[in-house]
Amino acid sequence: MSLTAVELRHLLHQNPELSFEEYATTRAIAENLSEFSARIKVHAPLETGLVVEYHVNSGPYLLFRADIDALPLEEKTGCQFSSNNAFMHACGHDVHTAALYGFLKYAVGAHVDKNILFLFQPGEETGGGAQRIMDTGILKRFNISAAFSTHVTDEYPAGSIASNPGVLFASAREVDIEFFGESSHIAFPEKGINAFNGLRMFLDMIDAVPQNEAIPFIFGIGKISAGCVRNIVPASARLEGSIRTLSSKLSDDFYETLGRILDSIKTRTAINYSIKTGSFYPEVKVDEALYSQIKKAASDKFNFIVSGYKMTGEDFGFISREYPSFMFWLGTGGGQTSAGLHNPMFLPGDESVQNGIEAFKMILNSF
Repeated sequence: MSLTAVELRHLLHQNPELSFEEYATTRAIAENLSEFSARIKVHAPLETGLVVEYHVNSGPYLLFRADIDALPLEEKTGCQFSSNNAFMHACGHDVHTAALYGFLKYAVGAHVDKNILFLFQPGEETGGGAQRIMDTGILKRFNISAAFSTHVTDEYPAGSIASNPGVLFASAREVDIEFFGESSHIAFPEKGINAFNGLRMFLDMIDAVPQNEAIPFIFGIGKISAGCVRNIVPASARLEGSIRTLSSKLSDDFYETLGRILDSIKTRTAINYSIKTGSFYPEVKVDEALYSQIKKAASDKFNFIVSGYKMTGEDFGFISREYPSFMFWLGTGGGQTSAGLHNPMFLPGDESVQNGIEAFKMILNSF
């Protein structure tokens, strides 16, 4: 007997796994789908994650996606199904996965007359798993007419869904910059090249870059380090930040601006540098026709909220760049906690799993 969607949510929440290490998670999903083996085809294009094919006619496919990975964060909720390790589903991926699993069981069990792909995607948090799935070519085997995904949040009340026509989530690019100088004793600074001075100059020059306040933009720096001991001129300095824009092109343009600033510092100070892009997610775009269609369909069952754009990053952007897409926030607020995403106290109620299933069913029935 397969687990219910809520039971699977509890199992995954107790046993969270990091990006591209979701082996037990993948196994649990596959094992609990075995009762439908005659009506579905399970593809494993990567070591973790699954693409489940439900094919019943000659028409196109609708793609529904959930992310399955967790965060390197220690849970503090104290709930009965709290994490058994040092990781946590603090971004609600256990809910996303359980909702997609429950929706799959409904669609296959009800013999729905529509072709559907169910994507249980690894590596959303740190590795751009959506792009890796697409790079395998698995999705190109199918005629996909539209793609859908959700993300829980306690910003909106339970029983609501929220979305935005056009950009919903920002393009997000990790940026790592390192400065290289030459160490010396601080009593003889003329014998060294202080890499930290290059970092300081960079910060000042970044602040002086003119920005159009009408265009949403963030260059945030979350981590800075330099040197090794107090009496040695730092031979290296490093910062880690992120660019958030509503356009991948604007992100590319600003990244080039960073390179020009660093070249200028190198010319003036002889401080060398390296600049690298970490994870990069394009903006998530909601197709306006799908938005209108689903907003109308949702009105009878859900409180539909126009959310506007968010500067949050989400790798569903890779999928929305390829197919007409609709992504939405699934409200979980109003319960005992309102901790926010990526917080050790974040814990959507179990009713959010059924709400997610109902939202996917509503979308399916609108076609």
